[in-house]
Amino acid sequence: MSEKKVSIGLPRMHLEPGERRVFLPGFIASLGKMGYEITLEKGYGTSIGLSDTDYLMTADQTEFSDLEEVYQQDYVLVLRYPGDDLVTKMRPGACLISMLHYPTRPQRVALLVSRNLQAISLDTIKDDSGRRLVENLASVAWNGLQVSFNALKEVYPSPGFKHPQRPPIHVTLIGAGSIGKHVIQAAVSYGDPKLREKLAGRKIPGVMVNVIDYDLTNHASVMRDVLSKTDILVDATQRPDPSHPVVPNKWLAWLPEHAIITDLAVDPYILDSQPPVVRGIEGIPQGSLDKHLFLPEDSDWDLTVPSSIPSTQRRTVVSCYSWPGIHPEACMEHYAQQLQPLMNRLIKKGYSGLSPQGDYFERALQRATLRVWVNTQPKSP
Repeated sequence: MSEKKVSIGLPRMHLEPGERRVFLPGFIASLGKMGYEITLEKGYGTSIGLSDTDYLMTADQTEFSDLEEVYQQDYVLVLRYPGDDLVTKMRPGACLISMLHYPTRPQRVALLVSRNLQAISLDTIKDDSGRRLVENLASVAWNGLQVSFNALKEVYPSPGFKHPQRPPIHVTLIGAGSIGKHVIQAAVSYGDPKLREKLAGRKIPGVMVNVIDYDLTNHASVMRDVLSKTDILVDATQRPDPSHPVVPNKWLAWLPEHAIITDLAVDPYILDSQPPVVRGIEGIPQGSLDKHLFLPEDSDWDLTVPSSIPSTQRRTVVSCYSWPGIHPEACMEHYAQQLQPLMNRLIKKGYSGLSPQGDYFERALQRATLRVWVNTQPKSP
């Protein structure tokens, strides 16, 4: 009697109409070659113009089923967290592989534990030096800055954004970590190398990037001087304490009226957790792939910012829960390359077999498991 194959379900992301990302046929075929028994949601690739037949031509052992069946597999692989309602469809003991963001989603962690589910958080898969192995941070920076400069062009004061006599554009970056280094490269190119080449050819002054250390944000007098000269303010922080903002809302009054706030950290408002989670820049909305530009007078502002959060001071905000998703196919090709060796190691060892003494990829997977996260958190008194 043959041994039962390990099953994996890949659903679409039903979070917003603009979310078009799905894994491409080549990656699905590679999962089959590893030994996974694959179930895709019916119509899996339609968001990017692919039919079920397109997948079967490359991965002919793939099955297509409804959403309920997809969430009944041993593993469920979906880039973004699918939402509590869909997670509750998973059977106890199954494993969710997704961007779970353990540190800032305590209620999500509690739900997974209460449902007796296993999990691997893609954003927590790191090598022995702490470098993320599944990330698209360059796209976060470049896509976010491209949208920011496009917004700035529309509101930049006289003599105008493309005038040879305008001063250099001042970008203030808060956070010099893994995203920050890409922000610097993207900012000096206006988020678009072709635009930079065009403006440089006309001798138009370029971009100056001012990097602010997290600790410096505790000094209001310094921040007032910095913000008063800022055209684009970028939040790329990973805060040690997400219950406190980096930039209080009242400080936004120090920004010029035309300034653009670029939200790359995209932490949510979760006010009913203990401690609560707030946004790095206080009082700004959180955007999505459907809507990632918010003008100060935008009516959607009050729909995304809780009434208890100060939001009187407003500037144009660009924010997207998932910046890489703006270019879905390139994004998913990138993730597929990073995931292939990890998924190969996972099927060979199994979730329960992952060990901190294993090889490079096994150690990275083990550190990203829900059980390790739960067991390393301080116990409540």
